[in-house]
Amino acid sequence: MRIAYLVSLYPKVSHSFIRREIHALEGLGLQVDRVSIRGWDEQLVDAEDIAERAITRYVLKQGAVQLAGAAVASLFASPRRFWRALSAAFGMASRSDRPLPYHLIYLLEACCISRWLQGRDVRHLHAHFGTNPAEVAMLVHLLCGVPYSFTVHGPDEFDRPQFAHLREKARHAAFVVGVSSYGRSQLLRWVDDDRWDRMQVVHCGLDASFLQAVPVPVPDVPRMVCIGRLSGQKGQLILLQAAAVLRREGVPFQLVLAGDGEMRSAIEASIEQLGLDRYVSITGWIDAPRVRQELLAARALVLPSFAEGLPVVVMEAMALGRPVLTTYIAGIPELVQHGRTGWLFPAGDVDALVAAMKDCLATPTATLDAMGAAARERVRERHDAVHEARKLATLMHAIPASSANEAA
Repeated sequence: MRIAYLVSLYPKVSHSFIRREIHALEGLGLQVDRVSIRGWDEQLVDAEDIAERAITRYVLKQGAVQLAGAAVASLFASPRRFWRALSAAFGMASRSDRPLPYHLIYLLEACCISRWLQGRDVRHLHAHFGTNPAEVAMLVHLLCGVPYSFTVHGPDEFDRPQFAHLREKARHAAFVVGVSSYGRSQLLRWVDDDRWDRMQVVHCGLDASFLQAVPVPVPDVPRMVCIGRLSGQKGQLILLQAAAVLRREGVPFQLVLAGDGEMRSAIEASIEQLGLDRYVSITGWIDAPRVRQELLAARALVLPSFAEGLPVVVMEAMALGRPVLTTYIAGIPELVQHGRTGWLFPAGDVDALVAAMKDCLATPTATLDAMGAAARERVRERHDAVHEARKLATLMHAIPASSANEAA
C-alpha cells in the first residue's frame, strides 16, 4: 500500500515525531511519499532531517506556472470535482482568519498534489496538523477521491476550531487522530456526533534509540533543562521568574534553555534584567544528539507551558530516565504522574513552579533514578512508535475502497 504524508513544512527541527512515524510505517511495509508545501531551503541541523529533505517533494517549489497548469489539468480532467473543490475553498474562507486568496492558493496546491498522487497510485493521504495541511488534504480528496485523514495536535487547532473549520474537515475525512485522549475530547466538541467513531487516538511515538537506551544515572548537579521553541505558549518567561526566586533565596541551580524562536530577544532581556546571566544559558536550535546530551546532563526536564498538545520532548526525557516538571494541561497528565514520574503544577503559577523546582533540586539522586525508571516504563507502554504506527496502518487498511469514489 502506497500512502502519502502532507505537512506544511517538512522536515523541521520540532517535527522529529513525524519522521519517526513515517519510518515506523515503512517498517510495517507501507510505502510513504513525503509531500511538503515549503521548506526545501530551511536551515537544518539534524542529519536525519537532511536525509528526509532529499526524498520530499515540495509544492511551492514548482512555481506559479506549474501550479496554474495543474489547476487547468484538474478542471479538464473532472470539471465536477474541480467545481466542488472550488466551492469548498470559498466555504473555508468564510469566518477564516485568512482571506479568500489564501484558500484559493490551497486549492492550487491541492491540484498539484492530486496529480502527483494519481501518478503514483497513492491510496491514502495523511496530513499532520488540523490547520492548513488538513484543508489542502480535504481539497485533494474532493479533486481526485483519494481518502485522507489528519492528526490534530493542539493547541492551535483548539484555540480557533471554528475559524479552522474542524467540523468540515472531519466530515470528509476517513478518520481523524488526536495525540491524546484530551485531544480526542476536543475533536468531539466540534465534530458532528455521527462522526465520533472516526475520531481516534494515536500517540506520537519514540523509536528504539530512545526506548532501548541504556539508563544513565541522574547526575548529582543542580542542573535543569527546558527544551522547546522560545515562544509565548512554552512559558519560559514564567520559568525565569521562578529562577529569580531561587537566586534570591540562595538555592544553587543551573538552567539551560534549549531552543530558539520569536521570543528569544525578550527572554534574553529578562535574563539580564533579573540578574540571571550566571545561572541561565540559551543554546539556540540543537540537533537530536545534542538534545539527548542536554537531557542526560540534567537532573530533570522543566516545561512550564501555558498551552500544549502532548509534548514529544516530555516523552524523550522520560525515555532517557529523567523526571519531568511540567504543567497539568491538555494531554500532559495522561503521561506524567505527579510524585511518581515527575512534578505537575498549575500553568502560570510561579509559586507552584518554584516549589516544584526546589523539591526536585533537594531530592536525592537515588530517588530521581527511581522516578526515571518509572518514567521509562510508562513511555514504553504508551509511546512506542511501531505500536502507534500499527494503529494508523490498521485504520488506513480498513478504509473501504468505495470511499475513494465519494467525491466523484
